[in-house]
Amino acid sequence: MSSSHPTTGGLPRATWSRLTEDQLLAQCEVDTYRASGPGGQKRNKTSSAVRLRHPPTGLIVIAEESRSQYENKAKALKRMWQALFLHLRDNLAEEARTPEAIGIHPDFAPARGRDGRLQMSAKNPLFWPTVGVVLDVLLACESRVGDAVALLGISTGNLIDFLQTDPKVWQEANRIRTTFAQKPLR
Repeated sequence: MSSSHPTTGGLPRATWSRLTEDQLLAQCEVDTYRASGPGGQKRNKTSSAVRLRHPPTGLIVIAEESRSQYENKAKALKRMWQALFLHLRDNLAEEARTPEAIGIHPDFAPARGRDGRLQMSAKNPLFWPTVGVVLDVLLACESRVGDAVALLGISTGNLIDFLQTDPKVWQEANRIRTTFAQKPLR
């Protein structure tokens, strides 16, 4: 992942997250190269590692764990899609900063269970879009957890558990907190 945090250039994240895989890949610059490191005799014989750059957002992802360039390209594309939700923030308009508006957000509403809680693994297709909304809310609330859970309609414990589902999500939530001089979540 790139170390700087990209911007959407004022466009909503959905500009890219709603694209098909082929459409997203068509917007990316694709580099292939020989990966270094362990992997046996055939590791460095072919240029199987893949780097995707998405110029509109500045996101960069790599995949080099497979000896198959095709598999690495598929993994990199999946990582790019995840990065859209992890690193691109949508600014919530003032009128969208209500529990009712967040509750019906198309990337958030389907993720809540019957009990109103967020409980899903990172493999669930709803997980990454939900991450995007949760991080947007955290940013809009200047990372004040109490305000964020009030908007999301979930408990503090549920928010913390959800953020801890994936280490990259936890890291990004804490990066947002540091921008507002807040202590990292534990």
